[in-house]
Amino acid sequence: MEQQHRTVKQPRSAALPVRDAVERRPKSLSNRAFLAWILGLTMLVLALSLVAGSETRLVGLLIFLPAIAASVGTVRQTQIASAWATVAVAVSVARSPGYHLDDGLTLALTLVFAGLAVYGSRWRIARDSELVRLRSTAAVIQQHILHPLPELTSQVRVDGVFEPLQEDKLFGGDIYDVAATRYGTRVLIGDVQGKGLSAVGVAFAVLGGFREAAHREPTLSGLVEALERSVVRHNAYARHAGEQERFVTALVVAVDPLDSGTAQAVNCGHLPPYLVRDGGPPQRLRLEDTGVPLGLASLVDEERSAQTFGFPPDSTLLLYTDGLSEARDGNGLFYPLTDRLAALVAKIGAPEPEASGAAEAGGTADAGRGAAGTAQDGGGREAGGGGAAAPASGAPVLGLAQALRDDVRAFTHPYQQDDLAILTLERRPAYAAGTADPNTG
Repeated sequence: MEQQHRTVKQPRSAALPVRDAVERRPKSLSNRAFLAWILGLTMLVLALSLVAGSETRLVGLLIFLPAIAASVGTVRQTQIASAWATVAVAVSVARSPGYHLDDGLTLALTLVFAGLAVYGSRWRIARDSELVRLRSTAAVIQQHILHPLPELTSQVRVDGVFEPLQEDKLFGGDIYDVAATRYGTRVLIGDVQGKGLSAVGVAFAVLGGFREAAHREPTLSGLVEALERSVVRHNAYARHAGEQERFVTALVVAVDPLDSGTAQAVNCGHLPPYLVRDGGPPQRLRLEDTGVPLGLASLVDEERSAQTFGFPPDSTLLLYTDGLSEARDGNGLFYPLTDRLAALVAKIGAPEPEASGAAEAGGTADAGRGAAGTAQDGGGREAGGGGAAAPASGAPVLGLAQALRDDVRAFTHPYQQDDLAILTLERRPAYAAGTADPNTG
C-alpha cells in the first residue's frame, strides 16, 4: 500500500511556458520596412507637391516623418528620419526660395520636431525596456509559484499549459496546484478576480492554504473550507489597508487511491470539467451543487459539499479557466469548446504505449514537484453526491492541453484576451488486482 502513495519522478518540461516574456525585446520596425516606409512617404509628398505646384509648402509635411519614426522605430531610425526630413526641407527651400520668414519657420519647426522626436524615441525605448524587464521578473516569479508540469502520482498524471495575458498588469489571475497526499491526489484550479499586483496576494493566500491544508484535511470539503478562510483572512488585511477585496472561483478535485472508478470535486463558482474517453465524445460533467466563489461563503446559507463522479482508469479529466471557454475571435464569436474538444480528441486518438509501463514499474521513485506544488503521498475522499457517469473505456488522450492551447491561439489570432490555464488529469490503471470499473457491469 505504501507504493500507492508515492509519486514517480518526471522530467520537467516546457509544458507550462509563461510564453516568451523573458526573451522579448521592445518591438520596432525592421530596417527594410523602415527604408521602404520613409522612401515611400517622401516620394508621395514630392509627387503631390509637383502636381500642386507648391513644393515648399507640401514638403513641409515631411516634418511628421521623425514623429512617426519615434512611435514605432528605434532611436537610430528616428535619427535617420529626422536628418532625412531636415535635409529634404532644406534642399526644397534652397531650390525654390520664398519669403524668408516662411522658409525660416519651416526649417526651425523641422529642427524642433526632429529633436523632440529623437528625445521621445529614447524615452519610449527606455520605458518599453523597463516594462520588458518587469515582465521578465513577473514571468520568473510565476514560474516559481506555479511549478512546471507534468506531475505523476500513483493515481493520475497531471499535465497542462499556462499562459498569462502579459499586459501591463504583469501578473495573471489564473492559479493551479497539485498535491499528492496520504488522502489522495488533490488538484486545484482557480481564477482570482482581477489581475495585477493587487491580485497576487490572493493567489498566494489560496496556493499557500492549499499546499498546507491538502495534507492536513482528510475530507475535500474540509480542504475547501480552509481555502475559504485563507481568502477571508486576506480580504480582512486588504480592507484594513484600503485595498480591494477579491474573490476566487475554484474547482478542487480529489482522486482516492482506494477507489479506481470515481473521483470527487467541490466547485466554487468555477467552470465545470470535461471527462474524455477514447471510446466516446467528451462529456461536460454536470456538478449539481455548484457553490459560491471562495471569499463569498458568508453571503449564502448552503455549505459546500463534495460530489462524486465517474473517473475510471484510462480516462482524462479536463480542467480549465475562462481564458479558454470565453476566448473570442476577431468577429466576437466565442470559442466553441465542446465542438473543438471533440474534434481534437478524435484527431489525437489513442496514445502510443509510452512510459506508462516504465512509470508504473518505477512507482516507488520520489517525485519532482510538478506543475503546482508540494507532492508527498497519495489519495483521499469523502461521501458525496452523485455525478456523471463515464463513457466506454479507452486510453487517455496525451497532449490534449497543448492541442487546445494551439487551437485557441489560432482561433483568437493575433490577440489573446485573457489568461489561459488548462490542466489534464489522466487516470492511471489501478495497482490493486480485482478493482472494477464502476461504470461497467
